[in-house]
Amino acid sequence: MRRATPARPKRRRDPMTETLGLIGTGMIGGALARLAVAAGLDVVLSNSRGPETLTDLVAELGEHARAATPAEAARAGDLVVATVPLGAYERLPAAELAGRTVIDTMNYYPERDGRIAALDAGGLTTSALVRRHLAGAHVVKAFNNIDFRRLFTLARPAGAADRSALPLAGDDEAAKERVARLLDTLGYDAVDTGTLDASWRSEPGTPVYVQPYLRARPEGLSEEDARRWFFDTPGMPVPAERVRELTASAVRGPAGGSRAALADG
Repeated sequence: MRRATPARPKRRRDPMTETLGLIGTGMIGGALARLAVAAGLDVVLSNSRGPETLTDLVAELGEHARAATPAEAARAGDLVVATVPLGAYERLPAAELAGRTVIDTMNYYPERDGRIAALDAGGLTTSALVRRHLAGAHVVKAFNNIDFRRLFTLARPAGAADRSALPLAGDDEAAKERVARLLDTLGYDAVDTGTLDASWRSEPGTPVYVQPYLRARPEGLSEEDARRWFFDTPGMPVPAERVRELTASAVRGPAGGSRAALADG
């Protein structure tokens, strides 16, 4: 099956982020690792199953990648991405992440994660829940509103006419600035949507979640054709101004939104 190849950002090392640590190397984590290596960063990969299960991905990424444990990835990264199922957030190594800028990509899917009473009550966003566990870290919400395939293929160099933007949210302005620079390095503009308490504006079920980056899928596709369409169809560029409009128009709904399209995994 032929896959679309993105116009990747030019290879350039961000002086503030030379190494990206990844805790979780599923669909979103794998896409971020590929974009990071293409942009000139080193990556330290980890998952819950052990470094030996990442041999193939490390071989694909080359000399700028290595596998480690989650605690080692936390210590090694100038920035650290937490991209595990939300139901496993309490396994994130809080001690090793203290003082770090942690990018939270996680979404709440109750049918996958189980019911989380603190979220179902409507008082917390998913990132505020993660912040409570990672009390010593600077948590920034990002990369949670786009599917892994479009995340990889829509990346564009700075100044490109068809460059897309992604929302981010956080409580620490310096941490948000660092994450915005990472987005720029990986091929995206950043739109600041406020604090972690406002990060529900990019959660599942909101206007900016997944669908704006997808083209309309033809009706009547078989399961195999739908899978092929998903991988082969180019995404829709979503510029910063459109992301601002979509996040501003969001109305908060029930925790977990809709699982019609998964962004993480």
